[in-house]
Amino acid sequence: MNSIMFYIKKLLWSTLVVILIASCSSVKKYNEQITALHSVESMRADLDQLYAQLQKNHPKLYQYTPKEVLDFKFDSLKSTITTPITSRELYKKLAPVVANVRQGHISMGSANKHYTKRERKALKQQKFEFYDLDFEFVDHKLWVKKSLGKDSLIAGSEVIKIADEPAEDLVKLYKSRFSSDGFNKTLYDRYVGKVFPALYYKDKGFVDSLTVTFKLKDSVFNKTFRRVQKDKKQDAKSNDSIPSVKKPKPSKEENRIQRHIAKNKKRYNRIHGFISREKNYTRNFNFLEADSSVAYMKIRAFGNGNYRKFYKECFAKLDSAKTKNLIIDLRDNGGGRVSEIDYLYSFLANKDYQLVKESQVNSRLPYFNFLMSKSQPNLLKVASGILSPFIMIHDLLKTKKHDGNIYYKLRFSKEKQPKTALHYNGNLYVIINGNSFSASSLLATHLKATKRAVFVGEETGGAYNGCVAGIYKIYELPTSKLNIRMGLMQMETPYKQSPDGYGVKPDVEITPTSDDVTSKTDPELEWILTTIKNNKNP
Repeated sequence: MNSIMFYIKKLLWSTLVVILIASCSSVKKYNEQITALHSVESMRADLDQLYAQLQKNHPKLYQYTPKEVLDFKFDSLKSTITTPITSRELYKKLAPVVANVRQGHISMGSANKHYTKRERKALKQQKFEFYDLDFEFVDHKLWVKKSLGKDSLIAGSEVIKIADEPAEDLVKLYKSRFSSDGFNKTLYDRYVGKVFPALYYKDKGFVDSLTVTFKLKDSVFNKTFRRVQKDKKQDAKSNDSIPSVKKPKPSKEENRIQRHIAKNKKRYNRIHGFISREKNYTRNFNFLEADSSVAYMKIRAFGNGNYRKFYKECFAKLDSAKTKNLIIDLRDNGGGRVSEIDYLYSFLANKDYQLVKESQVNSRLPYFNFLMSKSQPNLLKVASGILSPFIMIHDLLKTKKHDGNIYYKLRFSKEKQPKTALHYNGNLYVIINGNSFSASSLLATHLKATKRAVFVGEETGGAYNGCVAGIYKIYELPTSKLNIRMGLMQMETPYKQSPDGYGVKPDVEITPTSDDVTSKTDPELEWILTTIKNNKNP
């Protein structure tokens, strides 16, 4: 018996070693591939493969840009590739062409280095100080909106240069590499600020240090950001010269109280959607007046956490307090779960509603193709393969063809009634900006079309007439290893506006200025509060 166990253990260890060696070899091969010079023929073949994937999978590829225009863009790009180039060089040429599709959910991934398990473990113990900065692009300038690191005084500074490159040049370049939905313009300024570090990483790759030139009031200064070890809690057995004082052992009652506090905190974090990086929450709710006449609900995304309990508790408070004014802040909300906006809207709708229409797709088996795509984990593909008869039958029952197109019936396509219990009938104000996108635009479309709310801020980056999202496919190009992410389902409400290709527009347009950034004021919220106050005291 011992002899059998010995050989079993030896076999397991040998298998593990083989997997680790194969993994390291795969990482090495990939890194060599993306840094190598690729032939002109292979790069042009990659472009053909990418365009073919878009044509095969994207149901609204030519919604905003005619086929002949996109054909010309891809052909022109191929003609510019006359010498061997690297994967990153192809990304810089290709991303602006893909952006011409004008579908905001399509995104190009750059060619970034892969790491072994040991390297990833070491990197997890570090952080790049530059990523502690949150940026905002206002008045044609890049600003530090907030610093999550130790240097909080840097907030409110203008970014002049990054590694001797003017910030305005980088912003202009990066804005050409992504798209809003249709012809909307507000998303570009808001999005380039929100994800600037990610765009810089796509452009430059991994760096250990970065020198940035800032301007704060009349002072211009440089600061070098480095990759440093993450802060660790001080060891209880540190060599401190001050003798430690032994704390008395807590009583059973004290332990019970601490467990109760920890349990409540865990529940609160789960319901509100705790964001560890920002030490903040996905959803916040509070009353802005002592008499509870004005409530403020900030929703940063439709994901992360138990949203049902959050909204049920919030609307119970509104109902109990007889609140007359509710402000929902959707600024910088990039979207998320359709199920969440459906649940939230049910408390606000003033009539029966159909959240989304049946979704146009390019296949009778959209979910099966999604689950079996190359980008999915192998275990998921194995499970999907085993369950494939059920998945395929489900897809076939949910899809139908008419008018020459294929449509998928989502559960959100059914007509529903507003909630009767805890339904909110008071005044509703919604704050939007260019980063209000995807699911938040779908919600805004319903509220706008039914005249349920007063909208304040900027036009949403997501289109009023819907977007292609729902489920996604990630396709990796054969030679360059660049990947493209594309939506597979057309998601749209029953409401339409003309012309197509624009977002939900505010009733009161307010665009933040650089003065608002430096003084940390909120003109949109201030306008709403002033309006409510004036309506109280005419």
